[in-house]
Amino acid sequence: MTDTAPTPSLIQLWEEQSDTNVRKRLYEVLRQSIIRMSLAPGQLLSENEIAQTFSVSRQPVREAFIRLSEAGLVEIRPQRGTFVVQISQEAVTEARFVREAIEVAVACSAAEEGLAPDVISELQELVERQRRCIEPLDHDRFYQLDEDFHRTLALGAGHDVAWRLTQDVKAQLDRVRYLSLPQTTPLPKLIEQHAAILECVINRDVEGTERVVKAHMREILRSLPDLVERFPDMFQPAVGLYRRRRSALG
Repeated sequence: MTDTAPTPSLIQLWEEQSDTNVRKRLYEVLRQSIIRMSLAPGQLLSENEIAQTFSVSRQPVREAFIRLSEAGLVEIRPQRGTFVVQISQEAVTEARFVREAIEVAVACSAAEEGLAPDVISELQELVERQRRCIEPLDHDRFYQLDEDFHRTLALGAGHDVAWRLTQDVKAQLDRVRYLSLPQTTPLPKLIEQHAAILECVINRDVEGTERVVKAHMREILRSLPDLVERFPDMFQPAVGLYRRRRSALG
């Protein structure tokens, strides 16, 4: 892959995870490896190699493959192996639609009901930490802090279930989000959008919150056509989809 910073290794991703349950930890490591391009579209995954890499048996690896298949991230081909799938453009747009609906509702709820002072402080700190990713152009760290911002907002507003629902549907979307950083979607633009969301929530401005969250969630629609053009081998072909999307954007 070109035009991006080096991707994290499998071992780095394993060390990032704190879950002591091996099955859950292995699944999340492989999921993040696919999202963050350590495992590229089309790559063959070996049960034996992964089991040896993490010093686990093959059973949790098989279980992780099944869950990844259900999430649309890998394809299990009998007698041939398990392969990382190309990014589905249709799945990305559907996941974005679902995520926008949930995130708008969550943020507007936070603006309407208010957030605890400690949650506001945590969100402000996350925005500042995101700004510190600009100068070294640390898009890998920014991606993690981006997730932390949206998770903290959802959990701080009391919407734990809503956050879990977004995790279930947005794997393909996350692959595009990561791929778009930092060239297609500049970090300063995303960070200022986070700051605007937080300002509206703090000011209890429900209408403003809805407006800025929608704009933030729709950035990916502007980035996607460029990414498909730059990285065609990473995407499944789509017929007519982005002509309609771009027309809708104006």
